[in-house]
Amino acid sequence: MKVWWGINIAWLVLFIVGAIFLLNRRIDGAGTIQTPTVRMVSLAVLGGFFIFICLCQLIVLLFIKRKSK
Repeated sequence: MKVWWGINIAWLVLFIVGAIFLLNRRIDGAGTIQTPTVRMVSLAVLGGFFIFICLCQLIVLLFIKRKSK
């Protein structure tokens, strides 16, 4: 269970760093200027991925709790 919490903290730190990076960059990899709209879309994609990871982690938690009984 401690490993599970460690992995979740690592995911949280990774997403926070990713969000800070997306908000602070001025030009993306394709060379286009980042407008506030494009930044919000990028954060929405990152947020969707974050929700997917959270759902997967909750399923894993259910299996861990069921196995420990």
